[in-house]
Amino acid sequence: MSDRLGEWDYRIVFTAGGPPFIELIEGPPGSPWDASRGARFDHIGFWTSDVRQGSQRLEEGGMPVDFSGCPYGRPFAYHQMDSIGARIELVDGGRQSGFLNGWHPGGRPMTAIDEASRS
Repeated sequence: MSDRLGEWDYRIVFTAGGPPFIELIEGPPGSPWDASRGARFDHIGFWTSDVRQGSQRLEEGGMPVDFSGCPYGRPFAYHQMDSIGARIELVDGGRQSGFLNGWHPGGRPMTAIDEASRS
């Protein structure tokens, strides 16, 4: 699938067959998905009940926000996690049904982090 976020066009695809899903994403230089340095392990994604609350929790845990899609109307955020040399992505659980409809029709919902219980 091709899409656009802000000034960046990107391409994305997920594996089929159910979780765990492997995401391949390619974006132009300077984008959150800059592929100019070649393929690499970029992030691990998690569904969450509240992206903003989860982002605050990760920041307080020493994982700064690397990029947030929230200002663009997309409820997700990447946080840098130096100990694994990659990013952690939090995605609003409200988007999960649309994800499943597009990439795994009939698939069962995956567990989301309950941010209220983590406080």
